[in-house]
Amino acid sequence: MATYTNVSYGVKNVSTSGSTVTTVSSGTLAVASLVVSNTSVSPITCDVYITRSAVNYYLVETATVPVGGSLEVIQGNRIILQASDVLVVLSSAATSADAWVSGLTVV
Repeated sequence: MATYTNVSYGVKNVSTSGSTVTTVSSGTLAVASLVVSNTSVSPITCDVYITRSAVNYYLVETATVPVGGSLEVIQGNRIILQASDVLVVLSSAATSADAWVSGLTVV
């Protein structure tokens, strides 16, 4: 029988080379919400992608996040990640963004 668990992951000060939000260790992760917030005093852009088998699949690329604002990359649908998938967020300016993910693991 499958086990379902609510989970959340956060990344403080997203990097310009990409910050791993989570790596799915086993089972699946159904991502219900992913929000990137601008914590700087200038507009930024961000990328969000999933790496599977060394290939990057972009959910959003070079999306603008205004000063004091946020971008909800995933809302209303679920993105299903499989074992070994890596969820990554990248910001155009160092330490200028935070990211938060909410979802459900299935093992």
